[in-house]
Amino acid sequence: MTALEALRVPAELLARVPAEQRGAGRDDVRLLVSRGQEVSHHAFRELPGQLRAGDVLVVNTSPTLAAAVNGRVGGERVVVHFSTRGEDGRWAVELRRPDGTGATVPRRGGPAGAVVRLPDGSRLVLEEPLGGPRGYGPGVLGATGGARLWWARVPVGVAGLLRRYGRPIRYGYTERDQPLSAYQTVFAVDSPDGSGSAEMPSAARPFTARMVAALVSRGVQFAPVTLHTGVASAEAHEPPYPERFAVPRTTAWLVNAARAAGGLVVAVGTTSVRALESSVGADGVVREAAGWTDLVVTPQRGVRVVDGLLTGLHEPEASHLLMLEAIAGRAALQSGYAQALRHRYLWHEFGDVHLLLPEPERDTPNC
Repeated sequence: MTALEALRVPAELLARVPAEQRGAGRDDVRLLVSRGQEVSHHAFRELPGQLRAGDVLVVNTSPTLAAAVNGRVGGERVVVHFSTRGEDGRWAVELRRPDGTGATVPRRGGPAGAVVRLPDGSRLVLEEPLGGPRGYGPGVLGATGGARLWWARVPVGVAGLLRRYGRPIRYGYTERDQPLSAYQTVFAVDSPDGSGSAEMPSAARPFTARMVAALVSRGVQFAPVTLHTGVASAEAHEPPYPERFAVPRTTAWLVNAARAAGGLVVAVGTTSVRALESSVGADGVVREAAGWTDLVVTPQRGVRVVDGLLTGLHEPEASHLLMLEAIAGRAALQSGYAQALRHRYLWHEFGDVHLLLPEPERDTPNC
């Protein structure tokens, strides 16, 4: 067990409501800044002072869907989490049990052929676990021992179903249901086909139009990408699975130009890292790209173009921490998380944020 995995986040540090319900607005969160192992503490509104003209922030424009819908399997009440739309029109879904508080608890996946009755009278049919012969990566197993995510046939337009009956996915550490607007970021752009993210690309949540304007005024540029996130890897050490992404030509140009001029490329959220790193070749050049990515960023693989990351605080067992370690190094991560606990930062999507930047260059003494 590493020092980071040994950390335990006390329940009182789990952010239970959005920042605007705790303070002055959604940007009223704290900003932990790690430059190598050097850690400093700031308000999120001080972010422009941490960046320089010519730096680029890579942001995910995927909108958040109202992806949770009530259903029934026989006499059993379930909640269907619509995760990812496949190329063949099927959806990867997760079935969970309601816990009586508005949140849900894990449920064993399947079985194949199970019929889920939906609120509009239509029926969803489970076909096979996510993965296997269709090339979508390994099966995703839950703590209950069954496949957590399954491909399912849905004979209705899912976008309309979610608009009418859906609500945002909610986990047990939150206090109550929130409107879908609480889960949208300022960068979200509606997709023509109704696609989006099952869960919010939450690192961008504290940004406001005023913050974007302040950063642009400082000379920081924004480069959009799209990655439609599926249901989070909620189980300990569970790897991410393939997701749809797009990196536009203009973003590729901006990132390549910034790197050539010495600017930092800072991803806003792990989703932006995954999209951008999926579009860069072994030569370090970013190119326009779109499709499915099964990239898992680890310390062994490393990063080719991302210099820094703005992200939330993750559970010590989360697989996302391998990506953070690939960007910042294990020592920096351990130092930052120890400080986050000591200074009582808040965790999860409604919590505080962590900016990981390269270690500052030190002046070389005259010989």
